[in-house]
Amino acid sequence: MLFHSPLLQLLASFSWQELRQHPWRTATALLAIMLGVALGFAVHVINQSALDEFSRAVRSVNGQPDLQLHAMQDGLPLELYAQVARTRGVAAAVPWLETTVLLPAADADRPAPDADARTTQGAARGTALRVLGSDATKLAPVAPALMPQLFAGSDRLDLFAPDAVFLNAAALQALQLSPERASNTAMHWLLNGRLQTLRIAGTVAATGAPVAVMDIAALQEKLQRFQQLDRIDLLLADNAARSQVAAELRALPAWQSQILIQQPGDEQQRVGQMSRAYRVNLTVLALVALFTGAFLVFSVLALSVAQRAPQFALLAVLGATPRQRLALVLLEALALGAVGSAAGIALGSGLAWGALQMLGGDLGGGFFAGVQPALQWSPAAALVFGLQGIAATLAGAWWPARSAMDLLPAATLKGLGNTHEKPPRFWPALALLLASAGLAFMPPVAGIPLAAYAAVGLLLLGGMAALPWLLGSVLGLLPAGLSRNPLGMLALERARRMRSSTTVAVGGVVASLSLAVALTVMVTSFRGSMMEWLDAVLPAPLYIRAAGGSSRVDAALLPADAAARIARLPAVEHAQAMRSNTLALSPEQPAISLLIRSLKGEQAQQLPWVAGPLRTPHSGIPVHISEALAQLYGLKIGDDWPLLAEAFSRKTHARPSASFYIAGIWRDYVRQFGAVAMDWQDYLALGGDAQLSEVAVWPAAGAQARPADLHRAIEHALSPPGEPAPVLEFVSSAALRDRSLRIFDRSFAVTYWLQAVAIGIGLFGIAASFSAQVLARRKEFGLLAHLGLTRRDVLTVVAAEGLAWTGLGAIAGSLLGLGVAVILVHVVNPQSFHWTMELRLPLLRLLGLAAAVVLAGVITAWLAGRRAAAADAVLAVKEDW
Repeated sequence: MLFHSPLLQLLASFSWQELRQHPWRTATALLAIMLGVALGFAVHVINQSALDEFSRAVRSVNGQPDLQLHAMQDGLPLELYAQVARTRGVAAAVPWLETTVLLPAADADRPAPDADARTTQGAARGTALRVLGSDATKLAPVAPALMPQLFAGSDRLDLFAPDAVFLNAAALQALQLSPERASNTAMHWLLNGRLQTLRIAGTVAATGAPVAVMDIAALQEKLQRFQQLDRIDLLLADNAARSQVAAELRALPAWQSQILIQQPGDEQQRVGQMSRAYRVNLTVLALVALFTGAFLVFSVLALSVAQRAPQFALLAVLGATPRQRLALVLLEALALGAVGSAAGIALGSGLAWGALQMLGGDLGGGFFAGVQPALQWSPAAALVFGLQGIAATLAGAWWPARSAMDLLPAATLKGLGNTHEKPPRFWPALALLLASAGLAFMPPVAGIPLAAYAAVGLLLLGGMAALPWLLGSVLGLLPAGLSRNPLGMLALERARRMRSSTTVAVGGVVASLSLAVALTVMVTSFRGSMMEWLDAVLPAPLYIRAAGGSSRVDAALLPADAAARIARLPAVEHAQAMRSNTLALSPEQPAISLLIRSLKGEQAQQLPWVAGPLRTPHSGIPVHISEALAQLYGLKIGDDWPLLAEAFSRKTHARPSASFYIAGIWRDYVRQFGAVAMDWQDYLALGGDAQLSEVAVWPAAGAQARPADLHRAIEHALSPPGEPAPVLEFVSSAALRDRSLRIFDRSFAVTYWLQAVAIGIGLFGIAASFSAQVLARRKEFGLLAHLGLTRRDVLTVVAAEGLAWTGLGAIAGSLLGLGVAVILVHVVNPQSFHWTMELRLPLLRLLGLAAAVVLAGVITAWLAGRRAAAADAVLAVKEDW
């Protein structure tokens, strides 16, 4: 048995008296653990709830077919559908056409209050509505949630009416209509800049974002796409094997090499993979507060053990063994960890519920926009995060518990304590630092930089383990003249002889400041790199696109000669055609973006190059890929890319397939899974559609002073004869930059809060550490007073020690923080999101952080010194007489 019964009662009473006499100390430790567990658990619950809701919404809209057919780009040929439906093993084939329209806001047709507002907000304000066209007679077995439900008394032929649409609850809410009021109500939407009128004929049960369903023939008419489908869903016969059916499909006469066969659930899985790195990074950052909280527990319990050292010595005299004293401190920590973790789980559940109610499940990442998830509370996750809180508490309590175990009873009862320390050993710290460096070069595991996270932890631990050695090295460099001053000698000799105690004092400084510096440098580096990237990708002052409408494969389209018409206006100096498309290169990977720009000649757009562009002659068509694409597909400068040639094979079926080579790699902070940029003329030569997605406009000198006149002239230039002007969206590059930076700041808002919590916990740790060190020296200060030092002298010594210790901690914390920032910027971000950035050091902010920490340490040491140097310090010396 660890405790004998009478001694157990004495030890329990001992711990209870400590909690009663110092409730603030207990509350401080509980707060640290509670906040760490709460933030980590809240982020997990929010992300998990959003992902679950998104998966349900995708299943609701996409249904659960056995197989899905998609095209690499553009759409599937219409003739393929009949052949697929007759294929052996296919029980049912459901065709789909898809687009996105804009439901105009209630005040969208009001004139903007001024020209600047029109430029910033554009003419397109409202809600995006996903529109799906299919055959209502085939939907029930594949996508029952999309089966149209007619209003009571409606004609059944409305299922196929050219103007009839069926809306889900989110779409009705966007129109501010109830199902009772929506029956046969007229509605309007914007498709490719054209206002269209339709009739609400019923509802669908699909959940998630706004969705509308209509007959596929009606949607073909509105899109003027009569020879293409976006996808075909297949239900297989009972005895049919998927592999066998897939082989039959590939043998069809209309089959093309650019058609992909996908399994159901691939879209949910891809979005889960896209958001996984973001979710893991948020969770790790949330656990930073728990990591810092472990140091606060360490400081609080170090203070507790230092103040109770005589009581521990008395317990030793009464029969408590070293193991029992160790167990006593660890059991106190276990109780604190259990209570703090339980409170953290409760607080985290409340934070998650509030965040889901007010912010949705987005948390700034943009992966779950439009999803309003319900709270998904997991007992298993609560247990895991609770155990993490307990483990962090016990880890923080280990060193104070060893102090209670190793104290010398006789010397402690006389107030002497442990006056000798072993010389510091640098090899453990060096081993940790070398292990950290090695892990930083390890590849990610399943797309998650687990080794890099471990490298960050080992770097922090190694840096703090090196503090005693670093302190000795710094003290060895000090001039000998400092020891001639009595007060300087006292501070210097104590620091020289009690380096482990100094490490305890500055541990909280190093932990909090290093993490604050790392996050500050990372966010500053990312923001600065993004601003430079925006300057490169937004060279024109004004961008024009059609309001409303983007099909599954293309953005809203403008006429092929739109850029030429705009360029002929007197108020326009230059106009450049642009187009965006998507390419599905592999069933296992998400679709990539195809960006068509003018990349050759005098007016070529300069991308934010990371490598290239190649200037040497090379056979084939040059394309420029983003960093993410280069990493995901293992491409480099000069490589041929046959997979892209396969995607364009149908366009060039009358000619030999084109060949492509990588001419440049550029930085892209928007498309996580890659983008490829191609010159406009090369795209047209491959048989690409000449319609435009966007036009970049450089107004002539003086035209920007009257933007409203320029907008009217452009609308008139793009108006077909005898038809109303299209609804266009005018967006200035300045507005796009501002919007992008707002999104960036929103994405990192959680990071800012986590950083603030870590700093706050670290400042508590500084206060507790210095209080532990100073109050434990009450008899020492009493002896100094008997030797003739005044109270002012004692406070000077304490403040000087506080300045020296926190100064050393600020230096070490800043250096460690910079090391962590290097790992975050150059390892974690590329491995998580497949992009790079330049390291930027905000020197003024870093100096401000360090100065604030040093000031807090000096003030805390001075306040603790006032208490320790009071009159009872003199009386404490008499306890040994």
